[in-house]
Amino acid sequence: MSTDLANQVARELGLPVAGVAAVLRLGAEGATVPFIARYRKEQTGSLDEVQLRAILERFEYLTSLEARRQVILESISAQGNLAPDLHARLLACTTKAALEDLYAPFKPKRRTRATLARERGLEPLALRILAQPKDGDPRAEARRFIAADRGVESVEDALAGARDIVAENVTDKADVRGLTREVLLTHGTLVSKKVTGKAAPPPGPTRFDQYLDHTEPVRGVPSHRYLAVERGEREGVLTVDVMLDAERLLVDVLRLSGHRSDSPFGSELVAAARDGVARLLLPSLVSDVRESLKQRSDRAAIQVFAENLRNVLLASPLGPKPVVGIDPGLRTGCKCAAIDATGRFLEAITIYPALGDAAAAQARHELAAFVTVFEPAVIAVGNGTGGRETETFAREVLAAAGHALPVVSVSEAGASIYSASEVAREEFPELDLTLRGAISIARRLQD
Repeated sequence: MSTDLANQVARELGLPVAGVAAVLRLGAEGATVPFIARYRKEQTGSLDEVQLRAILERFEYLTSLEARRQVILESISAQGNLAPDLHARLLACTTKAALEDLYAPFKPKRRTRATLARERGLEPLALRILAQPKDGDPRAEARRFIAADRGVESVEDALAGARDIVAENVTDKADVRGLTREVLLTHGTLVSKKVTGKAAPPPGPTRFDQYLDHTEPVRGVPSHRYLAVERGEREGVLTVDVMLDAERLLVDVLRLSGHRSDSPFGSELVAAARDGVARLLLPSLVSDVRESLKQRSDRAAIQVFAENLRNVLLASPLGPKPVVGIDPGLRTGCKCAAIDATGRFLEAITIYPALGDAAAAQARHELAAFVTVFEPAVIAVGNGTGGRETETFAREVLAAAGHALPVVSVSEAGASIYSASEVAREEFPELDLTLRGAISIARRLQD
């Protein structure tokens, strides 16, 4: 575990460094969030499950970010292009997208039109276009680069090759790529169409007929619709793309590229940027935008699925009867939670039947009084560590108090995970997660 990364996570989340370091160490040893939250409070400083999950998720992201940063630094350094300013900017990046945007000009590429133009000696002419000087004649300067032996046979060939270099240079700029990604997400249009030609599906209706000619703003597309068109694409029924008015983007790209309308080379930069936006920039970033849409849609779909599953799991096997749930504990005590016939939490106590005779006597008195006050139909006891002992203890207390109530063993599988979940925290923010576990055990028998 990196101490620097642990300190960074603590600083970003506003948490104690010692607690964060303990969480990361336990996570590296394979401990889960519910386990750490329940059984390692003394090591983490009683960090709750939300904080634990945020620590582990942020550390995982920062670790992968740092690994990618090192790969990029080594690659650019090996090329001899790691200038101090670039090195500082790479070290300052806080997102993977920002790293990749800075790396774009230096990433090893396949042979492109710009590569061929450089091999033909046209880079000096491209640099003149990028400089946007106030004087000069592009066509006159291009004549100096005519060389039939290098495949540059005319002024038009020279200018076209120089524009290819300029197009690649402009579209590799980190600020241009960042702006384009943002514009695609806010002003792009999701387009799906029916596959045509030899790859077209067999004639007849499909599950995706409503998307055979569909357009919709990217910023408003609901998750189920995006996942549907993606599925149609995977099954070979649809083609899917994110479209954008390139001319709208071109204005900002020219501004970031230093375009001067009064320069004789201004029109060459406009032509190169227009070509670069359509041929290089948009195609390369559409995949990034679609990945963002996929992640957003997956999260929403999981939320819907979880809600549907919750409704299934809450079907009532016992029915609407009040229950007292007991989450067994030896050292930390047994957590007892009372819920009414609708599953609403009423009250909770903690008893300590395993900490000596005096504590056991007190526990008998408290449990008997608790049952008398809330009059449950059943006592539900979790089947975890100490479960059998707690069942025996509960039966003895009920018999001594004259309560003819059944005591039922309930599976604790997943109770710890539930008690440390966002759902449990939202419902019972004021309760310790061990008390949430007792509520979960009671509800399992009831609902």
